[in-house]
Amino acid sequence: MLDDTDRRILRQFQADPEAASSVLAGRAGVTPSTLARRLAAMRASGVLRGVRGVIHWPSLGYEVEVSLRVTLDKTAPRAFDDFIGAARQVPEVIEIQTFLGSLDVRLAVVARDLAHYQVLYREKLLELPHISDIAALMHVAMVKSDETVPL
Repeated sequence: MLDDTDRRILRQFQADPEAASSVLAGRAGVTPSTLARRLAAMRASGVLRGVRGVIHWPSLGYEVEVSLRVTLDKTAPRAFDDFIGAARQVPEVIEIQTFLGSLDVRLAVVARDLAHYQVLYREKLLELPHISDIAALMHVAMVKSDETVPL
């Protein structure tokens, strides 16, 4: 379980993961050695899973983002595993989520433009196994994207 010191450290780390250790330690009210030890313990226990780069896809030429809502034919015994395994092989699929309920899977897909998306949709996405129904939602704007948690 995390104590108040761990939560203070995580709050500061979440807010500015690129800050120097001495700066983070000062903001969290601990020494740099305590900060290092606690972060290492949180990494080892799986609480802190890493730091990653967030890429602005349009800067790389991907102007279109689509969410695909997929319902699978669950009469096939390995429908989920087969579908997810195949979807992972499509480089333009940047996120895969599974759900309970009427929707089984959501894919986030990026494409350079609408023409690229249409080819991708017809030649790769519709070829994924065990699709019973698929609906596309075109992203218009990112209103909020925040992966921080309240600590």
